[in-house]
Amino acid sequence: MKIISDLILILLTTTLLSHLFARFNLPGVIGELLSGILLGPAILGLVHSNEVISIFSNLGVILLMFLAGLKSDLDLLKKYFALSLTVATIGVILPVAFIGLACYCFHMAIWEAIFIGIVFSATSVSISVEVLRDCNQLQTRAGIAILGAAVVDDILAVIVLSLFTTFSHEGGQQGLTKNFGLNLLIELGYFIGVWLIYKFVAPYFMKVARKLSVNYSVVIASLVLVLTMAWAAEVVGLSAVVGAFFGGIAIRQTPDYENVRSSVSAIGYSIFIPVFFADIGLAMTFHDFGKNLLFIILLTILALLSKFWGGELGSRLFHFSKGEAQIVGAGVISRGEVALIVAQIGITHHLFPAGIYSSLIMVIIITTVLSPVILNYFIQRQLSDEPD
Repeated sequence: MKIISDLILILLTTTLLSHLFARFNLPGVIGELLSGILLGPAILGLVHSNEVISIFSNLGVILLMFLAGLKSDLDLLKKYFALSLTVATIGVILPVAFIGLACYCFHMAIWEAIFIGIVFSATSVSISVEVLRDCNQLQTRAGIAILGAAVVDDILAVIVLSLFTTFSHEGGQQGLTKNFGLNLLIELGYFIGVWLIYKFVAPYFMKVARKLSVNYSVVIASLVLVLTMAWAAEVVGLSAVVGAFFGGIAIRQTPDYENVRSSVSAIGYSIFIPVFFADIGLAMTFHDFGKNLLFIILLTILALLSKFWGGELGSRLFHFSKGEAQIVGAGVISRGEVALIVAQIGITHHLFPAGIYSSLIMVIIITTVLSPVILNYFIQRQLSDEPD
């Protein structure tokens, strides 16, 4: 079967390139991303994204965000909620403003320009989580701020997208109904449900699982819970990663979370998570690269700076040191799967010119590839500045 040979190539290449980058003190995730570019249509053309790879990739990002939630201290997240909200809000406003204005200068309609800004307003925390984990920075003040900002950012991005499609009278249906106000109430109900799961359902559910005479019953129960929360998030119009992240937080409070973390890490990092990172690279092509080069360069610069400035400014408002603020800024740069999803919604519903779709994907991938390099640079610089 072709899918078997594709998975063999992906797993071998991601492992070897990840090892190579690790030897040079760079995050292994860069190698995993570049493996997709190397194997995909951009260079060798040996592997093409398909339905099976997409399923593996979607499961990979859900497991990655579940693991991030398992490692997140809710008390710390609450402590930095105001910071996360500030960073996320500025991080949505700046890309919409800067990138929207730039696209308008390229003679696009105002609604098209604004939507492209919305595409780049989303933050994908998945890659930042990997870099923070590798550098043992996930539980630092900057790491918690990045995680919190990304969760709030995802919610804000969905709200902005819903507002856009509502007021532009275009686009797809982002929720269960065509009524924007009702959709917001449903999404609010989802988060009330998340709170109930955290307080009551998860502890009882895992307690029952511990009594079952089944191997890995608590791991199976945790996966059932997180997949249900991720599915429900998508049903109400949110991203699945939101449900996965809060599913991890719900499981963390139980006595089983270390066992679950160990088992899910083995499942995720052995196949699903590498496929997720490789799949991002598989979307890379060099078609129309020369024709749209100026557009790509400008959007890449604005995409990098708008998020970095948003994270840095928001952090500085809360008295972070310059080094910490730069880590937060770098940590929210990556767009990844969230921006790809929004872009797919846009092309499906004709919200921007079809001719620039490949350029937008290229900018998303470039910023995603660069983000771990930038984040790792600021982390290492901060660590080198700390007293021994």
